Amino acid sequence: MESSLVLVGMFASLVLLMLTGAGLAFVLGAIAFLATVTIWGPSALIVAVLNTFETMTSEALMAIPLYVLMASILQKSSIIDDLYTAMETWFQGLSGGLAIGTIVICTIMAAMTGVVGAAVAAMGILALPSMLARRYHPPLALGAICAGGTLGILIPPSVVTIVYAITAQISIGKMFIAGVVPGIILAVGYSLYIYVRVRLNPSLAPIAEPVARVNLGARLATLKTLVLPAFVIASVLGTIYMGLATPTEAAAVGVLGALLSAAVSGRLQLSSLSSAATDTLRVTAMILWITIGARAFISVFVATGGADSVLGFVETLEASRWVVLAAMLLVLILLGLFLDEIGIILLCVPVFLPIVKTLGFDPLWFGVLFMITAQMAYITPPFGYTLFYLKGVLPEGIGIGQVYRGVLPFFAIQLVVLVLFALFPDIVTWLPEAASARLK
Repeated sequence: MESSLVLVGMFASLVLLMLTGAGLAFVLGAIAFLATVTIWGPSALIVAVLNTFETMTSEALMAIPLYVLMASILQKSSIIDDLYTAMETWFQGLSGGLAIGTIVICTIMAAMTGVVGAAVAAMGILALPSMLARRYHPPLALGAICAGGTLGILIPPSVVTIVYAITAQISIGKMFIAGVVPGIILAVGYSLYIYVRVRLNPSLAPIAEPVARVNLGARLATLKTLVLPAFVIASVLGTIYMGLATPTEAAAVGVLGALLSAAVSGRLQLSSLSSAATDTLRVTAMILWITIGARAFISVFVATGGADSVLGFVETLEASRWVVLAAMLLVLILLGLFLDEIGIILLCVPVFLPIVKTLGFDPLWFGVLFMITAQMAYITPPFGYTLFYLKGVLPEGIGIGQVYRGVLPFFAIQLVVLVLFALFPDIVTWLPEAASARLK
């Protein structure tokens, strides 16, 4: 059978079945199953069995449930509540201070958990009522929460980054380190935008007179809430950077750090651990099922020559390699409107990465661009995931339309940063290159 026909047939089936609302894992698995039986016969299904066994025994994938468990424990122990109280104390007198403080907390949460939903939900519950009570412009407050929450995709330890690194067969440690500087640049960009916009239009975030002026000593005392998050971050990223542990081993260290942090804060309870374990089981099962389905789908696609057809098509194009890169990034942004980032990685990376290498681009650098497009997809109306995470905690009188308006400026910032990193790859690659000797 012509590989081009297989390519068209498989992806047409994927689109049609996704429109029915069926789960991505089952759609991918069904297409792979039917294609295998049709082309090679039932005996060829042994390949799917072998792929499944390889997935379930992958040591690298063991990091995913560990990082999710770490995030869940930190979320259940209310350490984030203490962080927000401290940020509110320090930023209350600054133009747009609470929104900037929200970005700072989201950055810290990203470095602690790497889970987008946790940051958006927590800030929607904690920060949004506080900003609205101080007469912040709702779209500004909503946009800051949505955009800040997406930093968990880029800043390590990120579950999405682990999935990308495994799929692309590059070092998880290097991918972690590569996301640090871009994540900080994005956080600074968000904060600068909020500060400048509020300075130009103070009515967007009025500075209320504090009920009681907090002296410097009291402010410094609130910094003790940073000790536990710093401990968790150092335990994970420090052991990786110093070469003391692999990312999977560091994930186990992170779980221990989260447990110790919860115990020190006096919030380590059996009910919280049970709830965290249940959340971990649910998220991990979802990721593994999608991984199994996607690997079966891609194996059929590659075996029938689909990947070679795509590469051959790209090689015949007379367009600049930058045009091809821009087209791939645009496809990723558009796919983010309909698929979750894990599905996009497992579907697109095996197809796009050979093209990236053929064009002479660095897969590590492309990985960071990939993560930024995932962030953009998370806040792109009308189906961005963070928009719906936040919708669940919106107070009465605020509709989803205000959320849409609030995220558009932050989407523009992400687009500018994406172009910046595309034009100046050294911004992304210098830190992992400097750490490469430790990560080998």
